[in-house]
Amino acid sequence: MGGRSARPVRSAVKGLTLDTGALIALERGEQRITALLDRALATPDAVLHIPAAVLAQAFRDGRRQVRLVRLLGRRQTTIVPLDDSIAYAIGALLGAADARDVVDASVVLCARLRRQGVATSDPDDLRRLDPSLLLTVV
Repeated sequence: MGGRSARPVRSAVKGLTLDTGALIALERGEQRITALLDRALATPDAVLHIPAAVLAQAFRDGRRQVRLVRLLGRRQTTIVPLDDSIAYAIGALLGAADARDVVDASVVLCARLRRQGVATSDPDDLRRLDPSLLLTVV
């Protein structure tokens, strides 16, 4: 995949935006995402942002997705709603990039608006939408 050399999240970033791959990696208990989340949350005012479309893509059964439910219950975790203004912005971003993935575009916009890096398992698609985005591959 070649994406393993993605730039790390700088300590100046107050929190992190998570994509679906990050949530899946967390649920699988992968050490890389666990360590990344621990570092991100070490800053007292850090917030983890999860776009609503990402949550919809990853969530299946809260009784079996214990790690995910635990993360969602943290006070530092915020689910970012997909409202009409974000929907228009997602459509415009996809049109400009000649792309189609609404979830990826919601991740990019969420990170841009909050000036955060993104924890992702799919850096190539996100870079296509925004080459300047700070990505950490999980």
